[in-house]
Amino acid sequence: MLKAQKAAQIEYLEGVFETSGSVVVAHYTGMTVAQMTKLRREMQAAGATFKVAKNNLALRALSAKGADDVSHLFKGPTGIAFADDPVSAPKVAAAFAKTNDKFVILGGVFGKQALDANAVKALAELPSLDELRAKIVGLLQAPAQKLASVVQAPAGQLARVIAAHARKQEEAA
Repeated sequence: MLKAQKAAQIEYLEGVFETSGSVVVAHYTGMTVAQMTKLRREMQAAGATFKVAKNNLALRALSAKGADDVSHLFKGPTGIAFADDPVSAPKVAAAFAKTNDKFVILGGVFGKQALDANAVKALAELPSLDELRAKIVGLLQAPAQKLASVVQAPAGQLARVIAAHARKQEEAA
């Protein structure tokens, strides 16, 4: 790589480490092209990205961010999975690692905090941002629906009483 290309790659990786909700670091030794393509498609479907990272460039980007305590993860053929949502990349990586033994999660970064493989898997079990939003909307709508049914109940009862009274008067007439 030329110096300009290396500088651009470091700048790109600094942006990734700065803006991503979480970054998963994994080894992919022995994976076929078809398996890598499948992983990338699954990541893309979840709104995440998987990139092969040159270790020395990734380490320079990490040191600029101040997260040097994960430097031990960047040895050998290393790839990084990242997304804006802190849960989507770990979720896809953990699911893919279950079905493919050649994809090994080493750890990751959450903000400036280093994560080991178990912490990444625990992060993968959390609900995604969209799932949390749906739950919050459901919780907010439930009281409004109950309030509307309570408010409508007396009006419905009053309408039934009036209808019954009208039927009585028609029968009497």
